[in-house]
Amino acid sequence: MDPVFLARFQFAMTVGFHFIFPPLTIGLAWLLVIVEGLGLKKGNEIYRTIGKFFGKILAIIFAVGVATGIVMEFQFGTNWSEYSKFVGDIFGAPLAAEALFAFFLESTFLGLYLLGRDKVSPGTHWFSILMVAIGSTISAFWILVANSWQQTPAGYVIRNGRAELTDFWAAVFNPSTLVRFFHTVDAALIAGAFLMAGISAILIVKRKEIASAKKSLTVAVIFGLIVSLLEVFPFGHEHARQVAQTQPEKFAATQGLYASQSSAPIAVFAFPTNNPPELQAHVKIPGLLSWLAFGDVNATVKGINEFPADEIPPLWMTFVSYHNMVALGMYFILVMLIAAYKIRKNTLWESTKFLKLLFWSIPLPVAACQFGWIAAEVGRQPWIVYKLMRTSAAASVTVTAGEILFSIILFGTVYLLLFVLFVYYMMKEINHGPEPLQLQEAV
Repeated sequence: MDPVFLARFQFAMTVGFHFIFPPLTIGLAWLLVIVEGLGLKKGNEIYRTIGKFFGKILAIIFAVGVATGIVMEFQFGTNWSEYSKFVGDIFGAPLAAEALFAFFLESTFLGLYLLGRDKVSPGTHWFSILMVAIGSTISAFWILVANSWQQTPAGYVIRNGRAELTDFWAAVFNPSTLVRFFHTVDAALIAGAFLMAGISAILIVKRKEIASAKKSLTVAVIFGLIVSLLEVFPFGHEHARQVAQTQPEKFAATQGLYASQSSAPIAVFAFPTNNPPELQAHVKIPGLLSWLAFGDVNATVKGINEFPADEIPPLWMTFVSYHNMVALGMYFILVMLIAAYKIRKNTLWESTKFLKLLFWSIPLPVAACQFGWIAAEVGRQPWIVYKLMRTSAAASVTVTAGEILFSIILFGTVYLLLFVLFVYYMMKEINHGPEPLQLQEAV
């Protein structure tokens, strides 16, 4: 067994499982800011009921997210000690900032939001969920700063075999930080919108507190349509441009571009193969890839053949992950457009099949986040820090394959149990539904 492969597998497993929860936390928190704000402005009890119900959902998601997030940082010191030595001076600042300025802000005000209803003023209570949303977003920013530095390093110098920080702000705002931040956070907002929409939809199907469910579904659909459109343009478009300019190998792999071309086409659908390297059963739009990358349909885009063989990322996984993410993005826009149209026509509430589709679509934005993460991280290979350190050189030299395999089995078992408990308590809250409203409050 290869210890480097096992270490990579374990990190992918733990990060992938953890990454289920932060997007839902961020997205749902900002939706609760809107819901509680509407309640504060209108004085309508129905929004208070929505906030109280989805606040319980947020608490469950946050708790599991915290529990799964702790494990990741320990792996840097156990499985990736050579990497930790190399980037420790760089990574220390953003990880410390995430803990000090974001996590404690988020967790403190979440307690106030969950326990302070009727004990603090309505304005203070709304401020508490606003701080939760801001804290979770700041947390995402600092984590993405650290990860973006791996993609596009800046503000450093190499001394004694280590990357040492020379310009804090250059490292923080490296070439990929902001575009990745907006792209990722908007994806989280989509996840929150589909979570609220899907749960509200199933409550309507089950005929539970329909007045509250209609309000929350309407808010989620309007919000979801806006953020789904933004994810394509400008955020997705700008991120693609950044990758094309700073990580051309990754860009070529995500697009299945094996040979450099002017007026390069974009592959809407294809099945990539390595032997021979080509796209089979493809559907392409001529010139669109050149425009996407450089704003010119006649521009030349570098293909895989331009790069050394040992610096080309795994093609199949990078291409498929990226295109699955894009396909899901188009699905989100379509579903939210249909839902908004049905709300406008006042037909959504009786469209049982479509309401069930909304419920079963809840995991799809999370899946899109996972596909995007895979495309970003696998597309960076063979580098753990782009052009500075290879993944094969980053693993711990003293940890054996057997030890890593044992921890994989252990964490896998624990995570399976956590996921079962998470689904159980989520479904328990959904089946219970929001608190009943008085008739005059529901009208």
